[in-house]
Amino acid sequence: CDACTDARKGQPIVGMAILEGVSKSATEESVWDGGSILDPNNGKTYKVRLSPKSGGKALDVRGYIGMPLLGRTQTWQRAE
Repeated sequence: CDACTDARKGQPIVGMAILEGVSKSATEESVWDGGSILDPNNGKTYKVRLSPKSGGKALDVRGYIGMPLLGRTQTWQRAE
C-alpha cells in the first residue's frame, strides 16, 4: 500500500486485512458495524457498516465519515 501512512506502508495489497474492529450491531439485526475499512488507493480509513443480502451471497459495504449518511456503498459478491 504505497498511499498508506501507517505500518501497512509499502506492503502488498493482496492479502492485506482492510477491515478492522467490526462487530455485530447491538441495535440492528444482521448489521455489523463499529469498525473501519482501509481504501488502499488513497491510504485513508473510514468507518464501516456491513449488511449481508441475498441470503449471504452478497454484502453491502458502506464506508463513511461521521455518519452513514455521508458515505458510499459497494455491493461485494461472494465468489463461488
